[in-house]
Amino acid sequence: MRKLLMAAALGLALGGAMAEARTVRWSASGDPNTMDPHSQNLGTVTMVLQQIYDPLIQRTQDLGLAPGLATRWEQVEPNRWRFWLRQGVKFHEGQDFTAEDVVFSITRAQAPTSNYGIFVDTIDRAVQAEPFVVDIVTRVPDPILPNKIASVFIMSRAWSEQHNATRPQNTRAREEMHTTRATNGTGAFRLQTREPDVRTILARNNDWWGWQEPASREGNITEIIYRPISSDATRIAALLSGEIDFVLDPPLQDLNRLRAAQGIRVLEGPEVRTIFLAMDVHREELLYSDVRGRNPLRDLRVRQALYHAIDIQAIHRTTMRGQSVVTGTFFPPQVNGYVREEDVRLPYDQARARALLAEAGFPNGFGITLDCPNNRYINDEQICQAIVAMWARVGVRAQLNAMPLNLFFPKIQRDDTSIYLLGWGVPTLDALYSFQSLLRSRDGGQGNGIWNYGRYSNTRMDQLIDIMVNQSGEARTNAIREALRIYREDVPHIPLHHQMIPWAMRANFQIPHMANNQPYFRWARMN
Repeated sequence: MRKLLMAAALGLALGGAMAEARTVRWSASGDPNTMDPHSQNLGTVTMVLQQIYDPLIQRTQDLGLAPGLATRWEQVEPNRWRFWLRQGVKFHEGQDFTAEDVVFSITRAQAPTSNYGIFVDTIDRAVQAEPFVVDIVTRVPDPILPNKIASVFIMSRAWSEQHNATRPQNTRAREEMHTTRATNGTGAFRLQTREPDVRTILARNNDWWGWQEPASREGNITEIIYRPISSDATRIAALLSGEIDFVLDPPLQDLNRLRAAQGIRVLEGPEVRTIFLAMDVHREELLYSDVRGRNPLRDLRVRQALYHAIDIQAIHRTTMRGQSVVTGTFFPPQVNGYVREEDVRLPYDQARARALLAEAGFPNGFGITLDCPNNRYINDEQICQAIVAMWARVGVRAQLNAMPLNLFFPKIQRDDTSIYLLGWGVPTLDALYSFQSLLRSRDGGQGNGIWNYGRYSNTRMDQLIDIMVNQSGEARTNAIREALRIYREDVPHIPLHHQMIPWAMRANFQIPHMANNQPYFRWARMN
């Protein structure tokens, strides 16, 4: 009888747990190309990994800073930040979280195969000061270090050593290693199933330290099923039929239909992300052009001509259906350092574009290949199609090479491109992140030019970026302002717009809309 009563009680307990289960079925057009938390600094990777891994410092719903695996932090010396660590935390596979894991993770993010160097660029070393205290020693005073550390995930040293993963996966070389498909974080969800380009299933980590935090207390999601669906029509049909609960990237042309659909909600807002074209201004001869013995993109007049030829208002009105903010710079007003007076575009002027091409020695234009992702940014391929047509009107014969993000990013990271479209978010919310990643000369310094695949190099720009790294106050502010002016005048990029982001979901699903376009399921509810 006692065994029967125990079995009945267990059945009731299991039944209760099943009644409380909340699964959200989520979709977007692209899939992460790795599960390694220090390999690829890409939004499509972070959107999954930030459910699994924790940083020392978390982002709040308004993108402020809050305690994560560190309960507090302080700049105890000009070149030393101290972090007091949370105790009693375990990794998903049972290892205790310790200061050794923090030191290991910071060091790992500094490795040559890491794409996270921009977040640890000023760090000399991380050292254990006490059993649950870590000091991060910087080469120069770094007042925005907490903003950077908020993007560095913490791994288990023991687990990484066990699986020969003490350095990040080299995705450029198409390397396969344990962290390509396996994870072991301390976060709110743990990886249960990983089938690349098919599905990824995450299960709630009931032992996560953060469930008692006020912001997460109402979160009730117990399982996340992520399905990448590249076809816009198929993705939206799945949402409308109830097969999918949440679509991160609904196509703009479907927004009115989704707003009117019964049982569907659309959340909208600006993203801290700018879409622009970057160019190879380094090679003597382009890889993908019909010009021989010369690189036309090294000529300022050619870069200006390509810029003048783009009717950005037509792209805003037609391609983006009004869901963009036209810009002449490369980060939006939410970022510290933005200067409205430098946010000025070259005007759309086909006649001026033709005249500049003729002055540069290309009266009949030239041919070039434009590389573009087709499943990463909102209407990315359509933007590129529109630009190709606009360039054709001034004599530039551009061939569009559109491809999925899992092919696009390794291609540009091999410098295998002549001109390409890129979207750039600013997780630190500080101008240095954009300047140092995109415009600093690639001199081997940690984080310098880590996304500068056009290999732009300007001595004065480098000097100003170094001031941003090493100084604060008025000197730093003036350096940012001058660097923005050089950006506008030298045209290292052709800025297009800041992206607006709509999310679409079933009416019974609730999640905070985030300006970094990252869904945080620990704050989500399914009713």
